[in-house]
Amino acid sequence: MRAAVFDEPGPASVLRITDRELPVAGAGEVRVRIVLSAVNPTDTGTRAGRGVPDGIAPPRVPHQDGAGVVDALGIGVTDLEPGDRVWVWDAGYGRANGTAQEYVVLPRAQVVRMNEDVPFEAGADLGIPALTAHRCLTVAADGPARLGPGALTGRTVLVAGGAGAVGNAAIQLAKWAGATVLTTVSSKEKAELALAAGADAVINYRDEDVAARVREISPEGPHVVVEVNNDNLDLDLDVIAPGGNIALYVPGKFSVPSFKAMLKNVSLDFVLTYTTKPEEKANAVAAVAEAVNSGAFRVGEEAGLPILRFGMERIAEAHEAVENHAVGKVVIEVTAP
Repeated sequence: MRAAVFDEPGPASVLRITDRELPVAGAGEVRVRIVLSAVNPTDTGTRAGRGVPDGIAPPRVPHQDGAGVVDALGIGVTDLEPGDRVWVWDAGYGRANGTAQEYVVLPRAQVVRMNEDVPFEAGADLGIPALTAHRCLTVAADGPARLGPGALTGRTVLVAGGAGAVGNAAIQLAKWAGATVLTTVSSKEKAELALAAGADAVINYRDEDVAARVREISPEGPHVVVEVNNDNLDLDLDVIAPGGNIALYVPGKFSVPSFKAMLKNVSLDFVLTYTTKPEEKANAVAAVAEAVNSGAFRVGEEAGLPILRFGMERIAEAHEAVENHAVGKVVIEVTAP
């Protein structure tokens, strides 16, 4: 089978296509034929040698997320069938074999069935982005443990960077759960994408006074902020509702204006989907699966997340596109649907 491999950390050019033996599904495992393998910033970081440390050294097959078809079942797996359409999560975390290969073997829990009418493009987007978004929307002490219809009714959510993959997922999941959703973007084109995702109000931070617009739309302030930029913390504290929560899912050093946070009794949480507790991850996987199977979570330009497709032999270009902040979801076409 074909697989993309990097033998040492470095630029995208370290990726190469090679032939490997077909892996065997052991007890409790599932072999999946990957149709689409998604590229996330965390994947390019791992390839470059600055990703989340997981104790695994190269050579490695990259990528955490993907969608495909069940190909073989290990002993003890009885609730899936060969041919089932599935999506997978954290495939390359703590193991050397991610989804940038024709077949991958994973524990049953990391293989999630999806309905026949769910496109593979949607399935490939449900790992890092959607699971991160779910945790950001549920991490508050007074928040729901699991999203579902009505879980966020009466709450306002502010999503920073609504045209990104996590931002898009946060908008869609929050709307599905009944929230009023505000989001910030940096251009007219990105504003159109955020509106397509379902945001109730979109604020272009290059042209508008974000704090003034948020107060105009939501006088009390958002109860939850899903934050992609450490530099926004001052702004977030200015507009957030008393007792609100800021969920931050990007690394970096920054200072906290603690008195401003204290005045509103605001909580600040840091989110990394890889290391969430098993119950938290299980709730996220179940909720995201429900959302996509019900049609509440979609991808494509009409849903605010353009799909940027690359052939397997162009995987280095795909990584470079992510590193250059391409707008949309980058996926690798691994096998035919």
